[in-house]
Order: sequence, then structure tokens, then C-alpha cells
Amino acid sequence: MRILYFAWVRERIGAAEEEVEPPAEVDTVAALIGWLAARSDRHAAALSEPERLRAARDKDFVPLHTPIAGAREIAIFPPVTGG
Repeated sequence: MRILYFAWVRERIGAAEEEVEPPAEVDTVAALIGWLAARSDRHAAALSEPERLRAARDKDFVPLHTPIAGAREIAIFPPVTGG
């Protein structure tokens, strides 16, 4: 599964994307964020407040309780504001 990071999430992790194979028990976007946060100190710093994050599953915006089964790509980013 391809994970994309945007804005300050990308900056804190130090990478724009990575390929991962989460275990079977990681079944939602929220669980994925928790699992990713345990990968390194940088991940933990970027993902420590999941309620501040937004996600997209295969380019569709989704709530964090969305299942990830079958997803090819998950994007994680801070809330987007417009002006």
C-alpha cells in the first residue's frame, strides 16, 4: 500500500511517500495512522494527534473510520483551508 504525506505531515516525517504492508489487524485509516506512528520518532511526531488529520483512500476523501481493505493508496494530510 502506498502512503502519501502532505504539508507539515510530510515535513515532520521527512518523506512524501512510502510503501507499507500493514498487518491484518490494521483495518481502518485510524488504525493505520496509529500503526504508522509507531514506525519512528518522526512518524510519532507527525501523527500524534490523529484528530487533526484528514485522509483520502484511493483519491477520495474519507473519514478516519473508513476501512483500508483493498486500498492501493492512502493520503494523510492536515485539514485544508481555502481563501
